[in-house]
Amino acid sequence: MPRKPRIGFHAPIKGGVHNALIVAKDTGCDTVQLFSRNPRGWMAKPLTLEDVLLFRKVRKQTKITPVLIHCNYLVNLAAVDDVFLQKSRESFREEVERALLLGVDYLVVHPGSSRGACEADGIALCAESLKIACKGLKFGTLRILLENTAGQGDCIGHRFEHLALIMELCPKIPLGVCFDTAHAFTAGYDIREEDGLNALIQRMQKTVGIKNVRAIHFNDSRAVYNSRVDRHWHIGEGHIGAEALCRVARHPKLKHAAFILETPYDDPRADLKNLSMLRSFVSR
Repeated sequence: MPRKPRIGFHAPIKGGVHNALIVAKDTGCDTVQLFSRNPRGWMAKPLTLEDVLLFRKVRKQTKITPVLIHCNYLVNLAAVDDVFLQKSRESFREEVERALLLGVDYLVVHPGSSRGACEADGIALCAESLKIACKGLKFGTLRILLENTAGQGDCIGHRFEHLALIMELCPKIPLGVCFDTAHAFTAGYDIREEDGLNALIQRMQKTVGIKNVRAIHFNDSRAVYNSRVDRHWHIGEGHIGAEALCRVARHPKLKHAAFILETPYDDPRADLKNLSMLRSFVSR
């Protein structure tokens, strides 16, 4: 039988980072994404040896793979403000170090916002930030995934050409791509019809390379097409729709990637309906 994609969602870490693995296992997931710390603050509680050993033990027990960490929301690797840029670089390095300690597979990061500068300068600055933040680190099997953006404000990364340029400028850093369906849709990639999805797949192949698309943030969009607005929504209830998202889930060129739901939820088990829909898509 053809291989089916691995399915999971962004799980909470209340009570410890290892709890995200337990929640994922309890909801029947194969893969999971989590934060390794508070995503909305600069200060992070250090990971203790006990935290690390427990996480690794629970991962071995649950067999959840791959495991993704999403970088905190404050990091802006293309910031034009020198103070903010320095804090972003330091915080991102800390995120990489935490990912290495926990032994996860991927660290997802947004390329950043180039407000006050042109896109080309923002792309170059993001690449420079990655090189500075990662200097001297040994990655092992960890790969950093650049996530495409909706293009809200002055965010770079809303075209896959941007991500390809960053990857080209950082040949010594293990980079890949996280493809967000909602971001792509509101950035101007119309995936509602089969032709549009195939055109996007071809574009990714020519720019970043399909084999480098290691994860997919599988979201519907509350925002309309080409609006440059980032608003995730429940599967089949947004402007992309269930039929179009089903084609994404079943596309043969994407089955190697981990499918991660980032749809809204109010408690740890509220994503069950979205998980069920995604499972129905890949099992048809």
